[in-house]
Amino acid sequence: MSDTWLIVIPDDPYWRPDRAAADRAAAALAGMLSAEARRGLEARWHDTVEVVLCYANLEKISCPGCGAELYSGGWWGEAVTKSFEEGFATLEVAVPCCGAATSLNDLVYDWPMGFASFRIEVLYPERGWLTDGELTEVAEALGHPVRQILAHL
Repeated sequence: MSDTWLIVIPDDPYWRPDRAAADRAAAALAGMLSAEARRGLEARWHDTVEVVLCYANLEKISCPGCGAELYSGGWWGEAVTKSFEEGFATLEVAVPCCGAATSLNDLVYDWPMGFASFRIEVLYPERGWLTDGELTEVAEALGHPVRQILAHL
């Protein structure tokens, strides 16, 4: 059996809401779900930044500067491992293709992924992507811009 998650994270990996903001955002997201799917909704804080993967949905990772493919060849995995070993103190990298300075969080992920120290996740959301309007509603409730990830494992 496979698992599917809808995950909403702040666009800044280091930003964490207070409990009231998280509760407002979780309530906004819950209103976009069926009663059954709401049972899988959870707001989670992490001690450090974590990689928020889309797992089997990942098709490619590209450079935001020149568009070169970064997933093959092992560079991305090595860059994430190095950052992890340093406690994700920084996500800043120089991409090997064009040397541009960027963040691991700002690479072009197809399907979207990211890094976060807070997330709202829904296991078995019984739906696909949030619309732009729904994403804006969750962001306004949270008080911070967000991005979404559909993960499939």
